[in-house]
Amino acid sequence: MKVRLDSVDWKILRALQSDGRMTNVELARRAGISAPPCLRRVRALEQNGIIDSYRTLLDEKQLGFDLTAFAYVGLKNQTEAELVRFEDQLRGWPIVREAWMVSGEIDFVLFCITDTLRSFQNFVIETLTAAENVESVRTSLTIRQSKSEPRVPIETVEEEGRIVQLKAAG
Repeated sequence: MKVRLDSVDWKILRALQSDGRMTNVELARRAGISAPPCLRRVRALEQNGIIDSYRTLLDEKQLGFDLTAFAYVGLKNQTEAELVRFEDQLRGWPIVREAWMVSGEIDFVLFCITDTLRSFQNFVIETLTAAENVESVRTSLTIRQSKSEPRVPIETVEEEGRIVQLKAAG
């Protein structure tokens, strides 16, 4: 069941998505409401699963994780049991930070971060290609990140210089 959101909910979501550490007082100010109803709305958004989690984004390069890469994995067999088994395996690989099952010529895209090229090569050769159901692996090393936005594209609609509506972009 899809939850109906009003413009205040959208303002709360947009503000939290850009800065999850802001105080409830600041969030309420940005949403144009007082603090107690703002907190109730945030709790409701959490309970309905719209707010999934809160995270701190770290600068991996500052911490010595200098290699970011993608691995494109094709499986030999795409039965549901094999897909689930591969998903269970990849959850145990710390180098894999995000994974997506996709349609098309490959089955999974793995977003990987590690400290060195050697550690990525070792992962690909010793772990990924050695996994039982893996048929093919292609990789791409990143050069630089060109864009980083919050996950959900929330669009603002302005009239006469003020925001009158927030909604999902699209």
